[in-house]
Amino acid sequence: MEDIFFKDRKDAGKRLAEKLIQKRYENPVVLALPRGGVTLGNIIAKRLNCPLDLLITRKIGHPKTSEYAIAAVTTGGEIVENEAETTQVDRKWFEKERKKQQEEARRRQDVYLGGRKTIDLKDKTVIIVDDGIATGLTMMAGIKEVNSKKPAKIVVTVPVIPFDTYETLLKLVNEVVYISAPDDFIGAIGAYYTDFSQVTDEEVIKLLQDP
Repeated sequence: MEDIFFKDRKDAGKRLAEKLIQKRYENPVVLALPRGGVTLGNIIAKRLNCPLDLLITRKIGHPKTSEYAIAAVTTGGEIVENEAETTQVDRKWFEKERKKQQEEARRRQDVYLGGRKTIDLKDKTVIIVDDGIATGLTMMAGIKEVNSKKPAKIVVTVPVIPFDTYETLLKLVNEVVYISAPDDFIGAIGAYYTDFSQVTDEEVIKLLQDP
């Protein structure tokens, strides 16, 4: 099981970049999910010699257990719900929380990009990067957002993803590139890293400005 562990996000980014460069994608653009995904996205974009931009999604947590995601929303308002959960909560609360998280996603976009325009994704090969996937809700919301921009192709790339989530995402995109897709997912992405220190807003901004 040793080969599925990563030293840190830089290690994971380098390993993914080596797999991606062999694909020879046409017109690639890397979209990273903040915060952790930006560390990997910066490395991959440099290796592929292509632009780096952000894809910001926010989870909507259960009203009684906020860490447990029941839905996810993007800056553009695309939403993915775990309907088994969202049908059981107060709809007025849910809509209020959806609006709150969408506004937070937009605020973060303004902070991270500093007014810079996002990249036009039409007819591009869009490579969506994160530092790992568990339930896949935030990634699925991001995929909906990207699909609305009419890309030529969507590729999801992550170091680690549960195999059942991999199969779900593969139905939504052209390709899912990963290092490890365990059947017995540990349950926490950080468990697959030796160093999974939190990435700060300042680090995200610096990585985006890094030529």
